[in-house]
Amino acid sequence: MVCPYTWEVPGGVQEHIKDLAEALIGLGHEVSVITPADDDTPLPDYVVPAGRAIPVPYNGSVARLAFGFLSAARVRRWVKEGGFDVLHVHEPAAPSLSLLACWVADGPIVATVHTANPRSRALHAAYPVLPTALEKISGWIAVSEAARTTLVEHRGGDAVLIPNGVTVRRYEKASPLPGWPGTGGALGFLGRMDEPRKGLNVLLRAFELLASERPGLRLLVAGPGDLDDARGRVAEAFRDRLVLLGRVSQEDKARFYHSVDVFCAPNTGGESFGIVLIEAMAAGAPIVASDLDAFRLVLRDGRAGELFPAGDPAGLAAAAGRLLDDPFLRGRLSAAATDAVRAYDWPMVARDVVKVYEAVVPAAGKVAVAP
Repeated sequence: MVCPYTWEVPGGVQEHIKDLAEALIGLGHEVSVITPADDDTPLPDYVVPAGRAIPVPYNGSVARLAFGFLSAARVRRWVKEGGFDVLHVHEPAAPSLSLLACWVADGPIVATVHTANPRSRALHAAYPVLPTALEKISGWIAVSEAARTTLVEHRGGDAVLIPNGVTVRRYEKASPLPGWPGTGGALGFLGRMDEPRKGLNVLLRAFELLASERPGLRLLVAGPGDLDDARGRVAEAFRDRLVLLGRVSQEDKARFYHSVDVFCAPNTGGESFGIVLIEAMAAGAPIVASDLDAFRLVLRDGRAGELFPAGDPAGLAAAAGRLLDDPFLRGRLSAAATDAVRAYDWPMVARDVVKVYEAVVPAAGKVAVAP
């Protein structure tokens, strides 16, 4: 499996690859993952470093990719020595390891598309000039209908729709962080604080609206970014009720979701799925989310979480306020989310991915061996 983005910086694609790899290992498969990473980066046993990544603007964010001579040589050696039954690349159009792997591989290739950006100039320009790599891909997977639409519009063809997964048992039972959620109500946000499309600014404005009427309300924020900058974006009167955790461990991330009364996903666009949503659902957290198509699908059109107009702080404040005031509604949404998230549990999702592997292996003249 090929990860195009550096392993050290948390992100939805990296989490997807890590959890899929471990689910496949749990099903009895042998898995090796290659990723941009320095040689001294602590990595799981199944992960191989391919060299340092560089930051590149991509899909409204800054992706850390690897595309140099060192990376190309390591990918070539890894593919040659691996003798893999299937090569599974993620985001093959990104200028990184997945594209390199497609160029050097000879066997069956499966590709997963995560990006959902139908008007992407980069993708529109990239697909016509990459036929030597992309035409070698035997099977396509899209993590959402939005990602599938992006693929179809830029490349043609089709893809099997297999959603992101979540390791439910990792999140369903965890103790709240000390002192949380408290008696005055607690909102939560998890994501990159300095990435505009994650919508933290929308939530901060909504928090100010709510906090002016709720003296005990607090906002708990987790994720990488400049803590001082984030704190400075809140009116001084409310800064003592904004708690910034910065980047958190996997264990503390599970505890985070159990530490808030309402989890907020105020993303403004560019989301093909929303991994934080299914993590929060696995933890049973009541959710308020932007009405993006991808979020609406995961939350079953509002049956498993409240939706508000994307980019609207007043709409977010109103939705979050309803949940804070109504324990019965929070309980109903939590139960619906817990039920809905079972479809995204990684063992189930991994079995669907294996079916794609088994479909492309015979087509390449090899025999699939299912554990």
